Amino acid sequence: MKSLEQYTSDLRKSLLKSPKKAMMDPSFPRLTVITPSYNQGIYLERTILSVLNQGYPNLEYIIIDGGSTDSSVEVIKKYENYLSYWVSEKDNGQVHALNKGLSRATGEWLSFQNSDDVYFPETFSRFGAVINKYPNVSIFYGDLFMITPDDTVTELLKTLPFNFKSQYFEGMQIHNQSLFFKKKLVEKFGLFDESYRFAFDYEFITRFTAQPGTYTKRIEGLAGALRVHEDAKSSTIAEVGKQEHARVQADFRKYISGGLPHKLQYLYCRIRKIAYLVAQMDWKYIAHRKSLQQK
Repeated sequence: MKSLEQYTSDLRKSLLKSPKKAMMDPSFPRLTVITPSYNQGIYLERTILSVLNQGYPNLEYIIIDGGSTDSSVEVIKKYENYLSYWVSEKDNGQVHALNKGLSRATGEWLSFQNSDDVYFPETFSRFGAVINKYPNVSIFYGDLFMITPDDTVTELLKTLPFNFKSQYFEGMQIHNQSLFFKKKLVEKFGLFDESYRFAFDYEFITRFTAQPGTYTKRIEGLAGALRVHEDAKSSTIAEVGKQEHARVQADFRKYISGGLPHKLQYLYCRIRKIAYLVAQMDWKYIAHRKSLQQK
């Protein structure tokens, strides 16, 4: 495992590069990336560069801006020659913007990155390298980093092989910052639920993975970063998030089998995580997490 300083250096270098149009290669499945945007002009350029500098050879990049009044439109216009589609107009919020993007998406695979978050370098190439190896997989995902406004990496949250009970009892096991999923899931099970303001990603991942035949796979090296800052959505509506998480758990309670009390099932999920890391002999990460807990 690299140090946080090394991760910071890798990320910052990737965000300083000028984008170049990748050579089209239709042998790679078409990937649509959607960025919903509203008044995050201070960070938006880095989000855009984190997508374009991946160099993925069959990319459709869509930006749906909600009528920003800051520098966002200026930033988008700077890169519009690299975009498949963009618009800046009033909408009903982040989830509505994403659904607008989905309605235009032509990719077999989908991903979305918020206008203040970023992908880590080489994430798309790692995604492209595994698609044909796992034809039955509908969702690929990776790890989540936490970064500051100046792109300093402060924390790494490693994901585990997906477990629906862990998704239900512990919350998000798959994070949109490093998520790739088949468009067929949306066509079969529906768009993002616009009645959610915060936990829509928790809801749709839970909804998709509750269905028989939805297979997931964690891929080493797939990584995205959540930017922590005062204006971030996760910082401003935390209480709404708690209420919406409880709503998802109530809606999907029927998918939880087993006669054990929920407290014991939750304990199993926690032990499972520790056991997995020990089995992987990932002592550096275990020490990393322990050091964070002691701060």
